[in-house]
Amino acid sequence: MSSKTFAILTDIHSNISALETGISIIKERGNIDQLICLGDCFALGPAPKETLAVLKGLDDCIFIRGNHDRYLIEKLWEKEMPSLEGMDPFDPINQAIVANEQWTAEQLGKEGVDFALDMHVAHREVINSILIEFTHAWYQRDEQPPSMIEIKNWKNHVQNTHPEVEKFVFIHGHIHTPRVEEEDNVSIYCQGATGLPFDEQPKGAVAFLTVEETVDWEVVRYDYDVEAMVNLLEDRQPPFYSNLQNTVRYAAIKND
Repeated sequence: MSSKTFAILTDIHSNISALETGISIIKERGNIDQLICLGDCFALGPAPKETLAVLKGLDDCIFIRGNHDRYLIEKLWEKEMPSLEGMDPFDPINQAIVANEQWTAEQLGKEGVDFALDMHVAHREVINSILIEFTHAWYQRDEQPPSMIEIKNWKNHVQNTHPEVEKFVFIHGHIHTPRVEEEDNVSIYCQGATGLPFDEQPKGAVAFLTVEETVDWEVVRYDYDVEAMVNLLEDRQPPFYSNLQNTVRYAAIKND
């Protein structure tokens, strides 16, 4: 009987302090077979270059592309009326976030674009009779995770080519809040966010998934140097930085 343990990062958003602390927790664990990062690595944070250097230094990590990583590739800010996640192009918040995307791209340069281009849309493994699918949000889109109904339809489709599978596990990021949803032989998990949580707990998050005959899902929330992140935003002042300072402090969207 095979056994495999995954360690999962997601939605780092250039929070270098939370990232480094999370990596140290993973390394202390010591029994990790595969490290995987579910995307949104750089935008909306003050340290894209430092984050890129750390991520490039990880051994054997699978990187999934998030919507913010896609914006980097597509040069969102060059579109005629750029908007993201259904926002009004004329909304000042939308415009500030788009400006932040451009600032992030300027910080990262070609090296960052190449890194994003090398990311995967999804990653799938079958271990014993359990199928695990990793995406940022959903393999058909990266800005909205699937509902349970969508997952069940996906499961029925996938089972045609994997009749040996008895359990399906779908793991995503993007929403920045924890999710545990289980029905029949399907499980959907999200740990929240490594670097920019929205669940009013200003803590980082890494997750561990162990697959044997059964599935064990563990989320570790941890303290990191929040003030260092807030101060770095103040020092570098990327677009949207004051809103992001409040988001970091309160682990909630603060656009007022």
